[in-house]
Amino acid sequence: MYQPRILLALLLGLACQVGFAQQIDGTLKKVKETGVITLGIRESSFPLSYLDAEQKPVGYHIDICNRIADAVKAKLALGKLEVKHQAVTSQNRIPLVVNGTVDLECGSTTNNADRQKQVAFAPTTFVTNVRMAVKKASGIKDLDNLGGKPVATTTGTTSVQLMRSHEKGKNIDFKEVYGKDHADSFLMLETDRAVAFVMDDNLLAGLIASAKAPNDYAIVGTALSVEPIAIMLRKDDPQFKALVDDTVKTLAKSGELNKLYTKWFLLPIPPKGVNMNFQMSEPLKALMASPNDNPAETYKK
Repeated sequence: MYQPRILLALLLGLACQVGFAQQIDGTLKKVKETGVITLGIRESSFPLSYLDAEQKPVGYHIDICNRIADAVKAKLALGKLEVKHQAVTSQNRIPLVVNGTVDLECGSTTNNADRQKQVAFAPTTFVTNVRMAVKKASGIKDLDNLGGKPVATTTGTTSVQLMRSHEKGKNIDFKEVYGKDHADSFLMLETDRAVAFVMDDNLLAGLIASAKAPNDYAIVGTALSVEPIAIMLRKDDPQFKALVDDTVKTLAKSGELNKLYTKWFLLPIPPKGVNMNFQMSEPLKALMASPNDNPAETYKK
């Protein structure tokens, strides 16, 4: 027979478990009830989120999202957690997070003030500059060489708006052509349907490294914007947001985030074993030391 003090401890433990089950809300409650967490993945956002030779999602942000999924599993004391993948595009990524189809969007999304009205972001895990990829043979060096020429970008991104709002781009008349994803936009450049592809410089570097003739291309021109890139999640979900933030901050503090950066940006990566040799920027080094989820507008001040 249980002693009174032991019985009391057991009852208190049971009460705590019941209380925890009642208290969880939002995404954590959904995952607890279903045993499933869904990651939104990009298919050609090198090396943040893309498909390898077996069509398996891999990349820097995929690894970070998997660490978050592990933290969710531990938090909820789940014996098993199924991690599903849902391909998203620049156009549908925000709606699929908002409507609950995707729990974490693990792609290449810029955290800005306008998007923060619809969704929340994890602490920034990458910082990029928006520039343009061109064929070296074109002789194009900057925005003022684009007059009257077709310029590619990906539907649902902010790149063309950045070009038009930039001082150098205000009076340039160029034709906008849109790819359905980053691979499609780069194909337009590759097949001469566009003379430039405007996008985050790390994505451009990844696409060039994976191209048929990498030496034919260069990343050129004025940096149009400094963009904090972060994992996206639903807004007004404080419990899940706290877990995501704590996980990313722990990865940064422990040095694990730095190791993941080295793995994906400074070493050979699948499917072709290319090395992007993309050194960590000073703004990202600062964020590793002091993580935050400040929007892009903060970087322009």
